[in-house]
Order: sequence, then structure tokens, then C-alpha cells
Amino acid sequence: MNSPTNSLRPSSSGRTPRSTSEKTRVRIPTDRSILHTLQVECVPPADIRDLIVDCHYLHSMPGVVRRCYAVHHGDELVGACIFTAGARHSHHLLAGACPADVATLARFWMADDLPPNNESRVLSLILRALRKDGSYKALVSFADPAADHVGTIYQASGWTYLGTTEPERYFELDGVHVHPRSASSRFGSNSVAHLRRTGLAVVARTSLPKHRYAYVLDPSWRWRLRGRPQPYPKRGGRSPPASITLTNETACVEVTTPHRPGRDEELMPHSSLHVQSARQAVEQGWL
Repeated sequence: MNSPTNSLRPSSSGRTPRSTSEKTRVRIPTDRSILHTLQVECVPPADIRDLIVDCHYLHSMPGVVRRCYAVHHGDELVGACIFTAGARHSHHLLAGACPADVATLARFWMADDLPPNNESRVLSLILRALRKDGSYKALVSFADPAADHVGTIYQASGWTYLGTTEPERYFELDGVHVHPRSASSRFGSNSVAHLRRTGLAVVARTSLPKHRYAYVLDPSWRWRLRGRPQPYPKRGGRSPPASITLTNETACVEVTTPHRPGRDEELMPHSSLHVQSARQAVEQGWL
């Protein structure tokens, strides 16, 4: 291979990725020198779709993709990273920013067989390329406590921790995690009743609060960052409140503590049994 090691290179259109099952069976030698031979390239979403759907814990591609990166060790696809437009108001983290100024790191997966620190090394390469590119002023990402994530790779890369988000609504459609905006875009509505009429198995949930991180790519914009930086959270430390799942014959909703009846009633307007059960759980001390 004539390309420089440990660098970001242009996409190779002639490369045909292996099937996902072949990729996930690969056993990579645990030699730390491998980290210096990883190659990162900007690719079309189709090049990494199967890997993300098969291997990432959400098992889905996000909507409104802006930039995708593939990570190769030799000819093997061993990781992927996806940036999207993110939440509608994510650009409000920067004073005077517009939506095009901010991208959200929505998916990041690396093979388990790679040596330690592979994620932070790959992420540093991507950040370097994005700074040089200049398309975005800042990045946002979230670590999901429900998946036992606290954002260790963001901490190692010097991201700013801005606390936790509010719980948000999402769907599981036929077992796949889908944001309401994506559901509305695909099926014309994010109404639970409408989605069920399409024949989908629908579960509506509210997530635990997520850890929020920001990374300013353009140093001249650093002063625009809103919110007070907070100490990094640590694994095993104080976490967002736990959740329980309440079910009946037709629906399932996770209720986080402290319980907010208005939020639950808005989430599941036709499921008063859930709201009543949630109140009972709080009264009985189950939450």
C-alpha cells in the first residue's frame, strides 16, 4: 500500500467491502502498531450502511446524513463514523450560528478486536480533517447512559461536556430505534396509531437523559459556545435516573423519574392505563 499510514485518504470507488458477516468474523492482531496503519476515508453512506445496521447498538442509519467516514485496516472495513444535521436546534449551542454551522456525530463504531485507544485515535484524524475542511464551526455528540456510555472517547479528545439533555421521545419500529422526525419523514406521520396502521410493530418510549458534548472546530468561534462547561462524568459515578418499562396489550412506554404526568399523557394520549400505572409505581416507591 502506497498511501501514508495513519491518515485520512480519498474514497476508493473500486473497493468492494466484504459482507458484514465476513467483517465481523475478522480477528485482528492486538498489536498497538495497528493503530498507526488504520486508514480513514470519506465515503458515501451506502459504503458503511450494512456495517452500522449490523454492528452499532442502535442497528439503524440516522437521517439527514452530512458526512460518512470508513475506517480500514488493510482491505478490511473495521469501523465507521457518521455525522448528521442532528436535532433541529442543536446550532443554538453557538451564539449566532445557523444549522449549517453545526454537525452531530450520530454513529461511531469500531471493531472490538482493535487495540485500546483506537476510537480516540480515529476520531482525532477525523477532527483534523474537518478542521482543515472548514465546512463546520462545531460538532455535537451524545453519550447514552442506557448503553453504559459516558463519553470516554470525547473526553480523551478534549470535547467540552455540557451536562445532560432532557428525556426525549423515540420509537422502536419492528425492533429498530427510530427518531420521531425520521418516522414522520418515512411514513408521513409519527402518530402511534398511524404507524400501527402501516402494519409496523410500534413501541413508543422516552429515553434517559444523555450526556451532551461539544467540540469547536474553528477557534475563533470558541467564545460563542453557550452553556457552562462541567466536569466530565465518570463510569460508575452518579447517573441519570433509572427507568422502568410499563406494558399492556397494545403499547409500552418507559417512564423516567421524576415522573411527569403531562409528558406521559402527551406521549401516549390513548393509554391512560400507563399513566395510572406510573403514578402507582411512584406512590409505591417502585421508581
